[in-house]
Amino acid sequence: MPLHVLHSVSDIAPEQWDALVPLNQPFLRHAFLSSLEDSASLGPHSGWRPEHLLHREGERLVAALPSYRKWHSYGEYVFDHAWAEACDRAGIDYYPKLLSAVPFSPVSGPRLLAATVQEGFELLASLPGYLEIEGLSSAHINFTDPFTDAALAEQPGWLQRVGCQYHWQNRGYRDFQDFLDALSSRKRKQMRKEREQVAGQGIEFQWLEGHQLDEGQWDFVYACYANTYAVRRQSPYLTREFFSLLAERMPEAIRVVLATQGSRPVAMAFSLVGGDSFYGRYWGCLAEFDRLHFETCFYQGMDYAIAQGLQRFDAGAQGEHKLIRGFEPVITHSWHYLRHPGLKAAVADFLARERIGVLGYAEEARSALPYRQG
Repeated sequence: MPLHVLHSVSDIAPEQWDALVPLNQPFLRHAFLSSLEDSASLGPHSGWRPEHLLHREGERLVAALPSYRKWHSYGEYVFDHAWAEACDRAGIDYYPKLLSAVPFSPVSGPRLLAATVQEGFELLASLPGYLEIEGLSSAHINFTDPFTDAALAEQPGWLQRVGCQYHWQNRGYRDFQDFLDALSSRKRKQMRKEREQVAGQGIEFQWLEGHQLDEGQWDFVYACYANTYAVRRQSPYLTREFFSLLAERMPEAIRVVLATQGSRPVAMAFSLVGGDSFYGRYWGCLAEFDRLHFETCFYQGMDYAIAQGLQRFDAGAQGEHKLIRGFEPVITHSWHYLRHPGLKAAVADFLARERIGVLGYAEEARSALPYRQG
């Protein structure tokens, strides 16, 4: 099956692309992906070149794999740096490679967008030939959903990798106190004390949707976001223009909480909503305050999810500190197709051993959850 390549999602009509995207998945919508591209957050200069693979029947788009040609492994959150280093030592070219993922965001969801299962299978079956023609070392599909997992499991040559994140589940809580009542006494007191420490510093919070922020407030949001990278002496992935474009194109999905002390904004957390899920993405502060990170990024999001009846809070990758605040271990999946047989064999062996460790860790991590037993 011939694959059609789209080097800019703006070259396809939004309604045609979005017809394949589930309603609860804001990160794959035309508005989100085009904002990344049109804001110059992506492109050859960044090491991310859009290379979306399409299956068409005449003018009808029947399947798509949102993808990027990569010249490095940054911004992916499924770490394959060791594989690239091993290739470099062996004189094997690892880059460029093909990646299907949401850039700079470790959020699980659909990757294979298809009108029917069969049409999705056909696109995946064409990938190995495409890699060979294009001289790409490998294909990687990160943070997949069960549909994509099932489709890839039927394709020969793909290796599955597991990881662990932490998500919070809203079990029908009436309010934050109702959530606290589900915790052990010690953890309940700890969370209440953390929230009191923030309030005692005179910090208040305001929730805004995308259409409610003006450009001055977006300047502040970006300054906070960029500062999280500056303190690590890194450059931010996203440009300032991305936030304005996204606010223009999909404001209904954006949620920003601003932390203020008096009349002065001091911190923010930027999130998206889709379906019954709340996705915490970016945070930043311009001054240091005790416990402000936990309040802005976690407790405010929990409060908001409860008030809005949202069922799941995905606060991003890593962070064992989320466990003691009620975020539960969740297994994530990624898939990898490596053309070099020696590399494939070595990685397959590594992934088998890594899987045992990850699954064992996730099970053990549950013992650190703060919920009452019985």
